[in-house]
Amino acid sequence: MQKPFLIVLIIAIVGAFAFNQFAGLNAAIAFFTGAIIASVVFALQGKSSPSANNAESVEQYTGPTMTLYVGNLPYRVHEGEVKELFGKYGPVNSVRLVRDRKTGRRKGFGFIEMSEAGAKKAMSKLNEFDFQERTLKVREAKSQDADKSESQANT
Repeated sequence: MQKPFLIVLIIAIVGAFAFNQFAGLNAAIAFFTGAIIASVVFALQGKSSPSANNAESVEQYTGPTMTLYVGNLPYRVHEGEVKELFGKYGPVNSVRLVRDRKTGRRKGFGFIEMSEAGAKKAMSKLNEFDFQERTLKVREAKSQDADKSESQANT
C-alpha cells in the first residue's frame, strides 16, 4: 500500500470513532465522512507543499557539459549525496553510480554529468577530497570510443 492511502485510512478511522462517539452518527456513515474529509485535507496539503522530489522540479542544464569519473566512493553512498556534493560547484545533470550486475552492490565509482565550468571547478576542488572517510579520485571521464581505440592500438 502507498503511504498517503494509509494516512487517509488512519485519519478516517480516527474520524469515524470521533463522529460516532460525539455526533452520534452511524459508524459506517461516520467512517465515510472521515475518509472524505481526510482525503480532501490530504489533497489540499499536497498541493500547497513543494514537491518532495527535487529532481523533477530542477531543470536540466543545457549548456556545454562534461562527464566526470569519480573513484573511491563509499559503497553506501547514494546518488543524491553525490549530486549534492558536486552541485556546490555547478549544475548537475545526472549521477550514475556503477553496480555489480550479479550482486547489485555498488562498485565504488561513478560518473557525474555536469556543466563544463562546474566540472572543472569540481575536479580541482574534489580530487583527493575526503568524503565519508574515503579519499575521492575525480578525473574527466574517458569516452568508450577512446578506450576501444587504445585497446586496438595495443594489439
